[in-house]
Amino acid sequence: MAKKNKFYVTTPIYYPNDIPHIGHAYTTIAADVLARWYRLKGEEVFFLTGTDDHGKKIVRAAETKGKKPKEFVDALVFDFKDAWKKLDIEYDRFIRTTDKDHEKVVSDVLQKVYDKGDIYLGEYEGFYCTSCEAYYTEKDIEDGNCPVHKSKIEKLKEKSYFFKLSKYQDKLLKHYKDNPEFISPKNRRTEIINRVKEGLNDLSISRTSFDWGIPLPFDKKHICYVWFDALFNYYSATREKGRESFWPADVHLIGKDILWFHAVYWPAFLLSAGIELPKKVFAHGWWTFDNEKISKSRGKVINVDELVSIAGVDSIRYFLLRATPFGDDGDFSEQALKDRHNNELANKLGNLVSRVSGLIEKIGLEKARENKLLKKLKTKEIGNLVENYEFDKALNEIFAFIDDCNEYVQKTQPWKETCEDRKKILYEVADLLRAVAILLWPFIPSTSERISKIFGFKVGEKTFDDIVKPLEVKEIKKSEILFKKIE
Repeated sequence: MAKKNKFYVTTPIYYPNDIPHIGHAYTTIAADVLARWYRLKGEEVFFLTGTDDHGKKIVRAAETKGKKPKEFVDALVFDFKDAWKKLDIEYDRFIRTTDKDHEKVVSDVLQKVYDKGDIYLGEYEGFYCTSCEAYYTEKDIEDGNCPVHKSKIEKLKEKSYFFKLSKYQDKLLKHYKDNPEFISPKNRRTEIINRVKEGLNDLSISRTSFDWGIPLPFDKKHICYVWFDALFNYYSATREKGRESFWPADVHLIGKDILWFHAVYWPAFLLSAGIELPKKVFAHGWWTFDNEKISKSRGKVINVDELVSIAGVDSIRYFLLRATPFGDDGDFSEQALKDRHNNELANKLGNLVSRVSGLIEKIGLEKARENKLLKKLKTKEIGNLVENYEFDKALNEIFAFIDDCNEYVQKTQPWKETCEDRKKILYEVADLLRAVAILLWPFIPSTSERISKIFGFKVGEKTFDDIVKPLEVKEIKKSEILFKKIE
């Protein structure tokens, strides 16, 4: 039996300091699409998501609710899991930085890096944003505020252990040169390389002003800086028995605001620990409202329940990946979502399924010898686009083919008794919809499964090889409306 290829995709682990919103949903849906896509290819897939339970931001958020940090995050973790269930996200593990196996990995790595001489005791004095859990230099801050959150920055002075980040400047630059796809898309890579060339300062990796975190194994008075803790979730999840072979990760999907941590800190930590680096970090754009980043503190947010209530789960999954290239920013519009729901999902796909299934119930089917239109389906090109994170273009190709199917029905007019071979024509279109349902399953799984039920096959059990296998002739009833128009 041939050994299966493996594919490992991760989302960031999200701060559970509030309920999940469109920004969290965007990354997680994209990861789910990739996981489902590679499963269709017959590969063995590991899809990881989770929450970053530690850090000062969590402590502060818990205090405002009058709760202990663990009690506070336990309640919000439920909200994240519930949101992913509502959005048809099929992850393989939901990791938390409070998981014992993760804490052990972080502790072991800290000791290893310390023993190597890459961690030393010093004093940190500088600027810190609790919302970002990030350190900033004076030139980064804007009028005393964090450049990302626009909130007042803190000035800190405390004893701290430092990681020798400066030691890894040349090694990082060499890695970027030798592995040009490591930081993607290309425009983000240039930005990181230029910043690293300016020079790297050693990084404060411990705190003593609060105790919600993993203690340093060599000095229990200090807890680990949240990014050294959080980033290792990607690796610690693969230390489970049976999952060791998934490391290194094929891709970390992240928002562009945390690229620096993933493209600089993370590979430097791994180089120090002697652990193989991930293959790719892909930083997608932000969804904005009125061209401002989504942020609860700034009144710019839309949560998962609100998103789903506008047009349904599959419409939001479709819209987020269709409306804008994955590496670029997109400005959210409820009207744009409704327009795509009505014009593309309801008019093009939904009407075709309803019309063809209704005609088949009335007229019947007869197997055609050859389905010439199927040759117009650019399966290989669509696959290349998905695997290059060009989800919008992949969906555009699939819907261009749906347009071809609609045109074929309109041209041949199988509802007319004078139409020759109308039972064969209806078979051809049903067969084409089977292929479409397989290709759309990673993007809009619930709808694809409904289409497959109408035409008598199981989409989740199919692979790309099944696209060229003809549809079995079965009794077909007219479908219910797949997408109700939104007035």
